Amino acid sequence: MRRVFVTGGAHGIGRAIVEAFTQEGDRVAFCDLEANLGEEVAAATGARFFALDVCNREALEGAVATLLREWEDLDVIVNNVGISEFEPITATSVEHFDRVIHTNLRSAFITARMLALHREKMGAKNSYGRIVNLCSTRYLQSEPNTEAYAASKGGIWSMTHALAVSLAPYHITVNCIAPGWIHVREEEPLRPEDHAFHLSGRVGRPEDIARTCLFLCDPKSDFINGQCITVDGGVTKKMIYPEE
Repeated sequence: MRRVFVTGGAHGIGRAIVEAFTQEGDRVAFCDLEANLGEEVAAATGARFFALDVCNREALEGAVATLLREWEDLDVIVNNVGISEFEPITATSVEHFDRVIHTNLRSAFITARMLALHREKMGAKNSYGRIVNLCSTRYLQSEPNTEAYAASKGGIWSMTHALAVSLAPYHITVNCIAPGWIHVREEEPLRPEDHAFHLSGRVGRPEDIARTCLFLCDPKSDFINGQCITVDGGVTKKMIYPEE
């Protein structure tokens, strides 16, 4: 039974990841800012819920410290939490940029650092460890007005391969997943052309990302390390020209 911690696990991709690991029989905890949704997921899955804002360093460190103390270690951390609020650069603020970076990037550093400190203190006795960071295809391609989000996801990718090198002595592999278009809001209808845009013939689902997490966290997947796996239905491989 693996000991798993997921950030931003109350809805969308995060919820699918929590559900996937609990269905595997793992011991799972997650955090989220949305208390009501978090309690709902906890009741449905049996996972443990921490209501907190990952921008609050003390709260996030406190949750991880509690799990490390009570569970004695963590085997898997999935840094899923992220916000994607886009604002024109001429209208946005430095405070907005900081909030996106703190939510999407700094939180992943905090959880990875705490696990590393714990493994160092324990003498790296655990021979199994996985960190999966949620990136985005926007780390390599952009639309206007996405500077903060793009910076955070570019940072996730760069930090992922740096962590893979640094955490190797603690038997922890570190990889990231770059989702493309994942449909997380059921109230928003999809058009036939939305599906046809993808080489796979459909828009992505949260379960597509959850399955990739399970694959990366399989004990037999230890030779995949420091990588970014794109899960986007093939969109980033299309050559797109203006229509005549």
